[in-house]
Amino acid sequence: MSQVTLNSTITIESLHPLEQQALVSLNSSVKHAFVTGAGGFLGKAICVRLLAAGIAVTGFARGDYPELQAMGVNMISGDIADLGAVEAAMQGCDVIFHVASKAGVWGSKASYYSPNVDGVANIINAAKKHNITHLVYTSTPSVTFAGVDEQGIDESAPYANRYLNFYAESKAKAEQMVCQASGTAVANGQRLQTVSIRPHLIWGPEDPHLVPRVIERARLGKLKLVGKQDKLVDTIFVENAAYAHVLAALALTKNSPTCAGKAYFVSNDEPITMAAMLNKILACVDLPPVTKRVPAPVAYAAGFVLETVYSMLGKAEEPMMTRFVARQLSTSHYFNIDAIKRDLGYQSIVSIDEGMKKLTRSLQR
Repeated sequence: MSQVTLNSTITIESLHPLEQQALVSLNSSVKHAFVTGAGGFLGKAICVRLLAAGIAVTGFARGDYPELQAMGVNMISGDIADLGAVEAAMQGCDVIFHVASKAGVWGSKASYYSPNVDGVANIINAAKKHNITHLVYTSTPSVTFAGVDEQGIDESAPYANRYLNFYAESKAKAEQMVCQASGTAVANGQRLQTVSIRPHLIWGPEDPHLVPRVIERARLGKLKLVGKQDKLVDTIFVENAAYAHVLAALALTKNSPTCAGKAYFVSNDEPITMAAMLNKILACVDLPPVTKRVPAPVAYAAGFVLETVYSMLGKAEEPMMTRFVARQLSTSHYFNIDAIKRDLGYQSIVSIDEGMKKLTRSLQR
C-alpha cells in the first residue's frame, strides 16, 4: 500500500487502529472513490483517510480547493444539480460518498430541493450509468425531528409529519430516495447498494460551523441557553463520523450486505447536555462558561418574528434565531445506535474529552 502523507501528519499509521483495519480492508475492494462535498468539513476528513489508504479520490464541489488538490485529490468543480457535470466527474469511480448538501436553517424551498433532492437523483442516475454499485449517503437525524424531545430513539422512529425548515424536509425526501434506490439495477445488470448515515452535530478541528459560531457569540456576549431545563443531546467528533462512513462503504462491498437500503443514526455514544457541550468548547479557548438563559417560548416567538421580518425584507442571511433552532436547543436529541454497532461494527474511536484536547490544540495554532 502506498504511504501517502497529508499535511505532513496524516498517514495510515497515524490513524486509529480500527480505522487502519477498515481502510486496509476497503482498499482490497475499492480503488477509486467519488466524494461530493469534498471541500467540506466531513468530506475532507473522508478524503484524507481514503488517500492514506492508497485509494484514489475524485472530489466534487462547487468551489476551488487547492489544498485538497495538493494532497492528491482529483478535484472537479461543478454543481451537484447538473446531471451532465456529475456524470462526467464520476467516470472511473467504484464507490460514492455523497456528502454534499445545502445545510443551514434558512432559505427558499427551491434553494434546498435543487442540491439536496435533485442532487441525489443525479447521483443515483450517474451511478447506474457508470455501473457503480456502492453508495454511502450522508443524511441527518433532522429527518425525524418534529420539534419534540427525541430520547434514545432508534431507526424505527418515523419521518417527521411536518418540518420547521426546508433543510430537514429536503434531506428526508433525499434519504428516502437513496433507500428506495438500493437493490435497483445498474447498467450492467448488477444491483446498486446504498446506506444512509445520520450523524448529529459534527464537530472537531477545522469545524466551520458549530465551534466558530459558539466562540464568536460567546465573545460578543450573545451566547445563551434556551429553556429552563438542560436536555441531553448527541454529538459526533469528525473522526468518528468519517470512520462510520468508511465502515458503511466496507459493509456494502460484502455479499448481500445487511445494511443495504437502511439508514443509521450515529454519534459519539455519549449524550451530554447542551450547556456542558458548549462550555467544553468555550474552555478550549479559555472563555467563561455560558450561564444566561432565555425561556424556550420566548426563543420560539423571537424565531417566528425574525423569520417573518426576514422573509418580508427578502433577506438571504440566516436570522439570529429561527423556530427550528429554538426547538433544537430546547429539546433532547440523543439516539440508540445499537443498529450501526451491530450491522457495521461501529464504535466511537475518539471520546468527547479526547476530541476536546484535539480541538484545543488546533485552536491554539
